[in-house]
Amino acid sequence: MTGEASGAARTPQALEGVKVVEFAVFAAGPMVGKHLGEHGATVVRVESRTRPDGFRVHYPPYKDNIPGLNRTGSFALFNDSKFGVTLNLKHPQGREVAGRLVAWADILIENFVPGVMARNGLDYEAAREINPSIIYLSSCNMGQTGPKAGQRGFGSQLTSQSGFTYLTGYADGEPMLLFGPYIDFVAVGFGLIAVTAALDHRRRTGRGQYIDLSQYEAGLQFIAPALLDHELNGVIPACLGNRSPHAAPHGAYPCRGEDRWCVIAVHTEEEWRAFCRAAGRPEWTEDARFASLDARKAHEDQLDALVEAWTRGRTPQDVMETLQAAGVPAGVVNRLSDLFADPQLAHRRVWRALPHPELEAFHYEAPPFILSETPAELRRSPLLGEHNARVYREILGLPDEEIERLIADGVIE
Repeated sequence: MTGEASGAARTPQALEGVKVVEFAVFAAGPMVGKHLGEHGATVVRVESRTRPDGFRVHYPPYKDNIPGLNRTGSFALFNDSKFGVTLNLKHPQGREVAGRLVAWADILIENFVPGVMARNGLDYEAAREINPSIIYLSSCNMGQTGPKAGQRGFGSQLTSQSGFTYLTGYADGEPMLLFGPYIDFVAVGFGLIAVTAALDHRRRTGRGQYIDLSQYEAGLQFIAPALLDHELNGVIPACLGNRSPHAAPHGAYPCRGEDRWCVIAVHTEEEWRAFCRAAGRPEWTEDARFASLDARKAHEDQLDALVEAWTRGRTPQDVMETLQAAGVPAGVVNRLSDLFADPQLAHRRVWRALPHPELEAFHYEAPPFILSETPAELRRSPLLGEHNARVYREILGLPDEEIERLIADGVIE
């Protein structure tokens, strides 16, 4: 693949030699393939030109606001480090070629509604007939079984069904959706863990297995405290805005500058005293209204007003550094532009600029973990069908005349 970063002698990668075929769309499936590819696996992403990935056609931003199959940042961000091919799975010969990819692969990734892969002759039972040691990951909304298994949807629905929406918002307002398909990205981590565990199992036993990943269930992992409180105490949590029942002050406070904020969380009495000293208000520790957490919660509107009066005169960076130096949890509320300029992220090479034929220098996101001996290597995302010749000729070994016939018959689109 073109666009590979150059530099010092190449370091062998952790998943080198692992082969992946990906029949997946949007985020939850493709991001698993992305992380596998970044650590050395050979990932072949199968797409349809007649029905391309929704991130290619439905989700801006597009480069220069001009739509195009290879111009969307969403697709690029979630699909680096892969080979891209096109294949018409509705065509009988397309299914035969897909079967050859399954025979070649160690891992198959798909994230369609249950039944879709079976209709294409590529469900787990069919794949296992072709390749008995295949590791097959199905990542879908509800899992493969149960009364809601056939439910279609996206991250916003799953966020709501998992309980997040009930917990976000203000007590006197409507529930609020979290930004973006939050549950999709939660599920990616679990999918990656499951695949690597299955790889280890196959290394020890020689046997593949089926991974049935429910994104709905993955979301429950992230509201465990609320679930436990209900299980043990019968508590039904209410929307609290930015407040917490276990901390005060606790919230996002306005700072100097246009729409600039800093979050502050004071949980213990030691942190409260440290906060008052750092803010230059030691007298607050003597105020009966704030003498304990219960007292601060009872007078939280007054407390927030005092904290806000202090933060408004300072930049969010100043507030954060002053409080952190005193041992008080605090953090700047970053704007998106701040993330690309953050020296911490720059130091850890989170953003990797790679040349792309239509996006120019696109900043791909590296994985949030670093393997000391086998760090990730990123390659740019593929154009639609870019690697048809390389994959079909070099990986599957199809002769040129067969490839030409498959193209003429509309199998390789």
